[in-house]
Amino acid sequence: MGELNLVVKGWGNYFRLGSVSKAYRAVDGHVRYRLRQWLCQKHKVQGHGRNRFRDEYLYQKLGLFRLERFSTHLPWAKAT
Repeated sequence: MGELNLVVKGWGNYFRLGSVSKAYRAVDGHVRYRLRQWLCQKHKVQGHGRNRFRDEYLYQKLGLFRLERFSTHLPWAKAT
């Protein structure tokens, strides 16, 4: 999870100028989707994994970094 978080944070730092809220939401959603796909394959679970691997599990238990919250600490990022 550490390597994934580094990539997401790096992407967020690189693209943090301007209005980023919608882009960060889209990236967060895609990261959650792909992480659930990987977890389903790893644990041999059929389906999308939304019920088994909820957002709280991804963020709190696994420690996934959330870009959407990161944008609130940037004074130049507009929260829309």
